[in-house]
Amino acid sequence: MQNLWYKNAIVYSLDVETFMDSDGDGVGDFPGLTQKLDYLAGLGITCLWLLPFYPSPNRDNGYDVMDYYGVDPRLGTLGDFVEFMHKARERGIRVIVDLVVNHTSIAHPWFQEARSDRNSKYRNYYVWSDNPPPADPKHIAFPDVEDSLWDYDDKAGAYYLHHFYKEQPDLNIANPAVREEICKIMGFWLELGVSGFRIDAAPFLIQGIGIPDAKPEDLEGFLIEMREFLVSRRADAILLAEANVDADQIGVYFGNGDKMQMLFSFLLNQHMFLALARQDAATLVEGLKILPDAHHTCQWLNFVRHHDELTLDRLQESEIQEIFQAFAPEENMQMWGRGVRRRLPPMLEGDRQRVELVYSLLLTLPGTPMLRYGEEIGMGDDLSLEGRGSVRTVMQWSSKANGGFSSAPADKLARPAIDTGEYGYQKLNVTSQQRDPNSILSWMERAIRTRKQYPEFGSGKWKIVATNEPSVFAHSSQQNGNTVIAIHNLSAQPRTITMKSAEDPHLLDVFSDRPYEQIDCHSNSIEISGYGYRWFQVN
Repeated sequence: MQNLWYKNAIVYSLDVETFMDSDGDGVGDFPGLTQKLDYLAGLGITCLWLLPFYPSPNRDNGYDVMDYYGVDPRLGTLGDFVEFMHKARERGIRVIVDLVVNHTSIAHPWFQEARSDRNSKYRNYYVWSDNPPPADPKHIAFPDVEDSLWDYDDKAGAYYLHHFYKEQPDLNIANPAVREEICKIMGFWLELGVSGFRIDAAPFLIQGIGIPDAKPEDLEGFLIEMREFLVSRRADAILLAEANVDADQIGVYFGNGDKMQMLFSFLLNQHMFLALARQDAATLVEGLKILPDAHHTCQWLNFVRHHDELTLDRLQESEIQEIFQAFAPEENMQMWGRGVRRRLPPMLEGDRQRVELVYSLLLTLPGTPMLRYGEEIGMGDDLSLEGRGSVRTVMQWSSKANGGFSSAPADKLARPAIDTGEYGYQKLNVTSQQRDPNSILSWMERAIRTRKQYPEFGSGKWKIVATNEPSVFAHSSQQNGNTVIAIHNLSAQPRTITMKSAEDPHLLDVFSDRPYEQIDCHSNSIEISGYGYRWFQVN
């Protein structure tokens, strides 16, 4: 029997360098993260996703890796990592790590040898051209910075391929030696206890754009190779792909249950924000229905925000503008004309009821929920920082200097702290919210605890429950004879709904935005507040 633990995990994403600094140098580290494991366990987290922590020049937030077998010295030692893994396992918390193998750093020893010696075995680890073709702008990951997929290297005497920054040369995935090296990297971290990998930029990994004679079916087959290697070393480990693709391409990553176990649900995420902007349940239903059926071992990872911009590129231009108008009306809040560089509370103007509504949706929509660090306390953003830096400020632990993140001078921090306004650490922090039973942190702990009691939301068979109100989204999930129903009102106006296809009128309120009158067992008429939410167990 397969271990499908990921179907009902509570995932928490963090960057070690911005979470907790243990030694006062201004940079978060593994000893600091280890100190906070009890906090994470208390919140109800069962799986951590760690952003890259490998040695790196940090041109791209650690995604430019120069050693796949080590820990950035700023963040600790390999011994610190092993101790962290031991302590996490004691608390029942699994760990997945970023596998960044579409590209390396230009400073990686492989690239340095490749550019220095045409006869080196590492030369074919990368993709070279003497006369590269013109770049299609849609294939450039950072169009505001780079204008080409190729950059000339004087020492190599040739152009090298890069879809991201020019400091990140693409690896040649068509080379069997590169594939073997990737599996070796996976094997190393699996031996140290990780439960899987988040595959960064998965489409770039297998599309083969710019690689001469690359066959798409061969590159896609590498996903199966990765999965086979993974389960040969650890049967319960998972692969989670970052693949923001159209619905007809999703099968490339799930396969027949023999490739990735999990995918980020980018399509549903974008439709959710469009539905929130329109206050229209049909838009959210559409987002669910365009997702293809997948093998029973496959799962979606749902999220509100992550470490990048809120990308909207699978929507129509008019739909993107609707979201901008509702949640990012100023140009400084937008990114590349297709994304929002804000955290959720500022997008919703600090409306606590609406914030709760969105996270209630996150916890009940079909799939596994993921929180990003700071979401549990309603952290804000700093739009004075460039690009994605606006949503990458340090964790706010207390009202002490730097939010309790570090004792270093503020100008020495790895990332700035938010120190002014309603989202400044003086007003918004873990310590103050832990003392307040009405805080968003206390609410999140209760919501997660309740969600864990009803695994049907994560692994059950879902269906839409029709109502008589266009703004009210209702769905049920059923598993092993148990059924739960969640109802969400996307509008500010209270509604009284009639569920047209409820399984049973005997509904037990298990979680809601406020106390409601008990539902008459002879009636399927249900009240719900403006921006309200109600979870029911069907008896």
